[in-house]
Amino acid sequence: MNVQPVQDLPEFATWLNATPTTLTELRGRPVVLAFVNAASVWCAHRLAELAQWQSRNPGKLQLLILQVPRFDCERDPEQALKLLRRQGLTAPALLDADWDGWRRFNVTAWPTLVLLDAQGREVDRLVGFGDELERSLNALCRGAAPVHDGDASRARELHPEPRLPLLFPTGLVVTTERLYIADSGHHRVLECSHGGRVLRQFGLGTADMMDGGPGEAAFNRPQGLALEREWLYVADTGNHALRRIHLLNGQVDTLCGNGRPGEPREGAVTDPRQVALNHPQGLAVADNQIHIAMAGDNRIWSYHLGQRTLSWRAGSGAIDLRDGSGHMAAFAQPAALAAVQQVLYVCDALGSSIRSMQLRGDLVQTLVGQGLWSFGDEDGPRATAQLQYPQAIALSPDAPLLWIADAGNGRLRTLRLGGGELSTVELPRRLHGPAGLAMGGGAVWIAETNAHAVLRFDPVSGVLSDVPISE
Repeated sequence: MNVQPVQDLPEFATWLNATPTTLTELRGRPVVLAFVNAASVWCAHRLAELAQWQSRNPGKLQLLILQVPRFDCERDPEQALKLLRRQGLTAPALLDADWDGWRRFNVTAWPTLVLLDAQGREVDRLVGFGDELERSLNALCRGAAPVHDGDASRARELHPEPRLPLLFPTGLVVTTERLYIADSGHHRVLECSHGGRVLRQFGLGTADMMDGGPGEAAFNRPQGLALEREWLYVADTGNHALRRIHLLNGQVDTLCGNGRPGEPREGAVTDPRQVALNHPQGLAVADNQIHIAMAGDNRIWSYHLGQRTLSWRAGSGAIDLRDGSGHMAAFAQPAALAAVQQVLYVCDALGSSIRSMQLRGDLVQTLVGQGLWSFGDEDGPRATAQLQYPQAIALSPDAPLLWIADAGNGRLRTLRLGGGELSTVELPRRLHGPAGLAMGGGAVWIAETNAHAVLRFDPVSGVLSDVPISE
């Protein structure tokens, strides 16, 4: 690409977590402009690669994130920032709500990295993925003077998340006596009483990938949980791995996943660390298999516990909302699963949809969802009902009812199975980015992810109460 001068940042963009600055003020150091969508797993992967490079090369460049919304909820500055921070990002970010920066820099796809040299000229542009990131960043910073903290005072994150017992909790599991929480931002899984008292912690609380006992094991942004007898299965999303906790002794081991995103392969898993997964997010156990919502490759996979095999069940890999059998179907970033009576229900986040998959035959059908770019908060018949970026589902144990964490709308919704309608549950207030649900003890348990809290909702009385997590 020819070196050329660029325009400055959009004047009316909202700075989410830093003091406003301009590219002119950042002259003298290399800059990377990352045009991303906070709801996209693909963008999260690219930003994670950037963060890893920066950790190896501190002070070499300034990263600025331009969040370009796909959903209406992402136009809200607070919600946009929460979505970015859920990925562990601390780089300065601004909200390009009207796509002004997108047009100004002639961006055509998420994620796009625009590399500017110390004179503010565009010297390279990386669209999508590839192995060239390391080479391109090294070339960009070659010969550039290191930047000291004082020089970057205008591009430093402000007002980080509060220090609370939980940080962006997601997956939940409830038994007759216990509440299990994927405390994603703290890189751990908690075992609590129903009252919220922490009884055990699994994972050291640092982002790493280690098997072993309670004092040795480590996770990286765990999300989905599923319980089967004495085993708690964990979608260790940041490690791109399927892990499990033996609840009798607290031992953690890895079923498959090597710590990096990659292309999963079908077949026997003889060495778990030689198998790649791609952003496993939701889990469900049925028929002695762990079914995996693989958000990174838009497919549904299954790990057979007895045979120790991995199989690709459904989804072509393309981001789409297409029904059909097995690999003919298509998903759009599946985020959560629930299974009952040979049916797997799929929460399809980017498709703002709920899908079903027959476990015998792998036939996929859309229950709610009007199209890949269609979303809203309409109740009623399935043909017209709408969701916005749903993140979690749970099945009622005593009724054909599917509960839905409609994160984009901040609502709890229900879908009556067998042809029923989509309804909004009346709550005393809107929810803040709910991304986890579980049923148990006559209640609906909600991970109010963006508020760093767990809630208990009583469907009979309508009471919504906080579960005070105390260690």
